Amino acid sequence: MRLWPRLLWLCLLIAALLALFWSTYASIVSIWWRSETFAHGFLVLPIVAFLVWRKRLALQQATFRTDPRALPLLGVTGLIWFLAHLADVAVIEQLAGVLLIPLLIWMTLGWTTVRILAFPLGFLLFAVPMGEGLIEPLMQFTATFTVSMLRLTGIPVFWEGTFFSLPSGDWSVVEACSGLRYLIASLFLGVLYAYLNYRSLWRRVAFIVLSAIVPILANGLRAYMIVMLGHLSGMKLAVGIDHLIYGWVFFGIVMFLLFAIGNLWSEAPLPEAADPRTPPSASVPESAARGHAILILGLLLLALWPMLGASLDRSRTQMDTVHFEMPQGQAGWRTLTSAQTDWTPRYLDAALEMRQDFQHESDSVGLYLAFYGNADGELINSQNVMAVQKDEVWRMPYRRSTQARIAGEDVTLSESQIQSSGQKLLVWNWYWIDGHHVANDYVAKLFETLAVILGRDHRQAGIVLYTPMGAKAEPARERLRRFTEEMLPAIDDRLDAMP
Repeated sequence: MRLWPRLLWLCLLIAALLALFWSTYASIVSIWWRSETFAHGFLVLPIVAFLVWRKRLALQQATFRTDPRALPLLGVTGLIWFLAHLADVAVIEQLAGVLLIPLLIWMTLGWTTVRILAFPLGFLLFAVPMGEGLIEPLMQFTATFTVSMLRLTGIPVFWEGTFFSLPSGDWSVVEACSGLRYLIASLFLGVLYAYLNYRSLWRRVAFIVLSAIVPILANGLRAYMIVMLGHLSGMKLAVGIDHLIYGWVFFGIVMFLLFAIGNLWSEAPLPEAADPRTPPSASVPESAARGHAILILGLLLLALWPMLGASLDRSRTQMDTVHFEMPQGQAGWRTLTSAQTDWTPRYLDAALEMRQDFQHESDSVGLYLAFYGNADGELINSQNVMAVQKDEVWRMPYRRSTQARIAGEDVTLSESQIQSSGQKLLVWNWYWIDGHHVANDYVAKLFETLAVILGRDHRQAGIVLYTPMGAKAEPARERLRRFTEEMLPAIDDRLDAMP
């Protein structure tokens, strides 16, 4: 097959990819548009185009041949996309959608082309808006770093999770202060800088590692400096939007210093391997029928999973009504007519939300349920939280894992402390997915996917238990353990009986 028909095939396959996986690519662009953290995504394609252009002379000397070895990976990547689509795991779905692009190039133009374009094609991964799972650990690191520096400075600090108090005022490390934006921006620029300025692998790897470590440490130092500025000014400076401005100015200085240091061991680029006047090479002779057969098979593999996903989406119906009755009178627990708190967790787009407070002698425990159906919102979602970061009333100083016995088996739950100025609560939360009690997001997504593959309706609920907490957590924890042992079997039976 000649070169130009091969390029026409590649254009056709890319057009088919965009049409078949349009919802995936549209979701990527929508995140670029609404999130400052991932706004760099708009620069990825122009940069990739520039990097490919830099390889034009090497491509002119390359040989092109349809490669069937890409077909199995094309099928597996499509399957991964399909499973992620069923389970609503957006980041895996988007990652698989982006990985299909180099696989199509490999299948159409051959392994030699992919090897030449390895870095530009790999740089496409920066188009995927991923990394939000690092927000919480980065917040914890920033809080720990800031408090440690404050104590080294000699300032007394009362510290709870991501919240800490100084004699001059209160501070908290929220998502915007986690440093994820700095980390992603630094890696984005650092990877590109390392590729363009170094030839040896160890220099590139060393600079990329430095690009990951420096912004994390710099963000901790930035947070400490902002708190010190607020403290020394009597909370007049760096307490509003200006501290974000100071943060970006500081980050700009840090990046300038990072690249200035990196420039000290930069390497001169290698001379071009081909003369610009060298004409493009022709494809390696191969049977046109064989080449067309491979490309048609690739197109069918490309279309298989989106079509199957669309078919399953049409077969899933909306949950019109949720029928659930709270159990009463189990093991001495009676329902209360008034709520013991005005706090409520946030579950977006649930089909139904229910809550009930129970009392046994002097012990009180609240139960909250958020039900989701086939076409409702997404239960396992980073936006579904026990406390909103910017809530001025309720805050969550810490979250950890704990063990409880539910429906005859030990289950790992998520435990949080939720508090306001006048109340402190100990909260347990987890998921009920098609008869399974799980707290891990990934395991829950797996059960959700299996339910869809087996043709079952989505039967999902977010379960939250809460109880008042005193100075120590263990009495409240024991109260929740007792409630799960005595009340949750009845609740589990009612959940299993849901249509």
